[in-house]
Amino acid sequence: MRLHHLEVTAFGPYRDHQVIDFDALGSDGLFLLHGDTGAGKTTLLDAVAFALYGKVPGARNDAKRLRCDTADPDVVTKVVLELTVQGHRLRLERSPEYERPKKRGEGTTTQQAKASLTWLGDAPGGQEGATRIDEVARTVERLLGMSVDQFFQVVLLPQGEFARFLRASTAEREELLERLFATERFADVEKWFVDRRREKGRELEAQTQQVRELVARVSQVSGSEPDEDQDEQSWLEDLDKRGVRELERTRAEHVRLGREREAADAKLAERREFADKVRRVRAAEKDLEELAAERERHESWRAELAAAQRVPPVLTARNAAERAETALNKAETDLLGAVARCQVDADEPTDRLRALANEHREEAGGIARLLPEAEQQESDRRRIGDLASKIEADEREEADLAARQTALPERISNARAAVEEAKNAGIRLESLGSRLEELTATLAAARDLPAAQRDSESAKQRAQEAVDAHQRARDLVQDLRARRLAGMAAELAGQLSKGEPCPVCGSAEHPSPGTPVDDPVGAEDEERAQTEEQRAHTRREEATAEAQRTQQVHERLRERVGEQTEDALAAELSALEAERNTLREHADKLGERTDELAELEVSTERITAQLSEIRTRLATERAERSALQTTVDERGTRIETARGEFGSIAERRAHLLDLADRIDRLIEARATRDDARRLAEEQRSALREAAVAAGFDSVEAAMAAERGEARIAELTEALAEVEQRAAGARAALASAELAGVDGAAEVGLEEATEGATVAREAAERAAAMAHRAEQRHRDVAQLAERLRAAWAELRPVREAYDELSALADVVNGRGQNARKMSLRAYVLAARLEEVAITASRRLQKMSEGRYSFVHSDAAGARGTRGGLGLDVLDDYSGKVRPAKTLSGGESFLASLSLALGLADVVAAETGGVLLDTLFIDEGFGTLDADTLDLVMDALDELRAGGRVVGLVSHVEEMRQRISVRLRVRKSRTGSTLAVER
Repeated sequence: MRLHHLEVTAFGPYRDHQVIDFDALGSDGLFLLHGDTGAGKTTLLDAVAFALYGKVPGARNDAKRLRCDTADPDVVTKVVLELTVQGHRLRLERSPEYERPKKRGEGTTTQQAKASLTWLGDAPGGQEGATRIDEVARTVERLLGMSVDQFFQVVLLPQGEFARFLRASTAEREELLERLFATERFADVEKWFVDRRREKGRELEAQTQQVRELVARVSQVSGSEPDEDQDEQSWLEDLDKRGVRELERTRAEHVRLGREREAADAKLAERREFADKVRRVRAAEKDLEELAAERERHESWRAELAAAQRVPPVLTARNAAERAETALNKAETDLLGAVARCQVDADEPTDRLRALANEHREEAGGIARLLPEAEQQESDRRRIGDLASKIEADEREEADLAARQTALPERISNARAAVEEAKNAGIRLESLGSRLEELTATLAAARDLPAAQRDSESAKQRAQEAVDAHQRARDLVQDLRARRLAGMAAELAGQLSKGEPCPVCGSAEHPSPGTPVDDPVGAEDEERAQTEEQRAHTRREEATAEAQRTQQVHERLRERVGEQTEDALAAELSALEAERNTLREHADKLGERTDELAELEVSTERITAQLSEIRTRLATERAERSALQTTVDERGTRIETARGEFGSIAERRAHLLDLADRIDRLIEARATRDDARRLAEEQRSALREAAVAAGFDSVEAAMAAERGEARIAELTEALAEVEQRAAGARAALASAELAGVDGAAEVGLEEATEGATVAREAAERAAAMAHRAEQRHRDVAQLAERLRAAWAELRPVREAYDELSALADVVNGRGQNARKMSLRAYVLAARLEEVAITASRRLQKMSEGRYSFVHSDAAGARGTRGGLGLDVLDDYSGKVRPAKTLSGGESFLASLSLALGLADVVAAETGGVLLDTLFIDEGFGTLDADTLDLVMDALDELRAGGRVVGLVSHVEEMRQRISVRLRVRKSRTGSTLAVER
């Protein structure tokens, strides 16, 4: 992968459009991104990552604030990157999601994220470009062969990440390596084994539970459980043998007791037959004795029944006489009611009544012809009322339309003025926006100015203090160095011996050896002073840079504010905002006011047409009401005469017809009363005749002999029962079966019954025991067959589970796994070992052969899993020590070597994609001049291999060593880029 061209617009601190030509920057294979702190050096790396993956490294991605805060609202935030991957050149363009001001109205709207991929040349496989975010992401990841996390660790070597990795715990290091080497598939293998073991364990447990249930069932059925030291199969065979013996014994007992029961039952049947004959003789003799004692009462029942059987004809005649009397009473009552309703004399002749009814009907027929006129009269009156209501409503509507027609010219004039006001407000609002934006920024600068001034003065003071401290440290170093040089001759003189050559000049004579000095200085003292001087120099540079930055901030704010005060700016801004709100309120109503004016202009003709229509309708309604009123008055005179004292003609006619009907019903009631009186007299005579014919002296005697049906049935049934008992008793005593049987004889049935009961119970118990023994033997045999089959099925399942469980333990770092390393940890340990070997070559060169990485697969403390240990071998001491013991500069060398080694291994792991471009972000400030030379030599080797290496640093010495530099300048309006050589 090689980067060619990068464009950023309104991205991070870059407000305007910025362009980076990586081909020009990387012509020497090595270039530097430098600039003030916060100027946007790392943002350029973020832009590369965002163009490729739509994300930026670290916590900056969580903030979701990629757009430049000072960018113009109309400028679109985007990043464009041209690169070559696997021989194909392509162009990537992305825009993040961000909030922008609405073009109309207040508030903000969401600008959606976009992405596109364009092939600049022959596309692989004839593919077309992509415009969907997910399609672009899949294509980039497929071409690069690495995920976004791997890219951030392999191509963009971030600030401090590998120093943390170097000192990380096993768990933290494992988490990073998993992301880089994508070992999820090995975790899936571990999980597959665990899940498979769990699944097979459930199957084994299910079959084992089935076996346990079958064993428990056999124990329950047989009543016997296996001993703790007894094999279950031998226990099952013993159960089968015991069952056969028990079955044979119970069957023999059942046969013997069955014979005894049959003999006892035969004896009991014989005694029961004799007992039944004696009982029957005793019952017959008792019945005959009881019937003889009740003979007189039975005769009275026969006489009562005979008299009751002669009463029915008399009852029929009596019922007919009662019905005739009831009809007569009803007819007399109806006649009295008819007389009262007709309001006539009860003795009025019938002919006169018929004539009066005819007169009423003739009068009703005479006024019936006026009924249609009465109905029309009511309809016309309702119509007159409806017309009056319509006329009143139309008159109100006419007045309202006339008033609206009069007011229309003034309303149209006002509406036109409102439309012009809204248009002017919109024009003024556009010119007011830029002034508001400028004034807002100026006010913010005025408010920040005092704090910026204080920060600048404080930073200047700290910078002066740092300069003084650095000067003191330099003076101390020079003093110690001079004192040490002065004392070196004395040190050499102390090592001379008479007659032995001098280690400096070789002479055996020492005419004037040096003398010791007061307060000698050693190499350690000088080294400590140099270290402190370097630290003071670093603090001096940082303080000076901070003083320059704060002074620039203060000067920019002062230039922005000028002679204006914060209060005056705030007052002016408040006034402009109030004016903007008023203008926006008027401008927003332009559409509404335009529609209102159009509506008023159209309504003039509409109101004129409505007035003409309603006035024509009023004239028609008034003429119709006048004509109807005249007709109603003339018809009312005729109707008043015809209805008389009644409410209407219909009511008077109904009254006359009702009177005629009442008179008719009176005549009919008289005829009905006369017929009922004659019939009642006839029925009374028939009743007396029926009583004499039935053999009774009078009607009253016949009624006294009357009995109900229940009593008659009772007498009939009782007499039939008496005859039946007598006949049955005599027949029984006369039968041949009971001949010679004495009713007083002793039977002896209880003894035979008790013997049969005892024999039957014993036989039933023996049958139950035989049945239970047979059922138990059959159940045990069936369960034993199922249990043997379950044992046969369980054996291979248990063997397979044991094998799978042992293998799963090994894969997950347990059981027979001596190193206690899971498969995933083993793969990561192998990858880490490759990284350690690759990184050691660079670390040995950078440290002049002193340090190299040592990978350890030993288990951790308290039995924790191992495999990811990473220490350093110190060639000076020959001992392996933890990476945490390295100094700051040594840690940077180790971290950089580790990062480069990891990048090589990950690149090879992800498919061998050649990574021609590499970025290293910060960390060079911890190195001294000699060590920096070694690091630069290592970086030269990288570019000698064809790579382009971009360094991100603010260290001044780096600028002197690298010929091509990209300078990031930070200003109030946003950062800019410039190439320096």
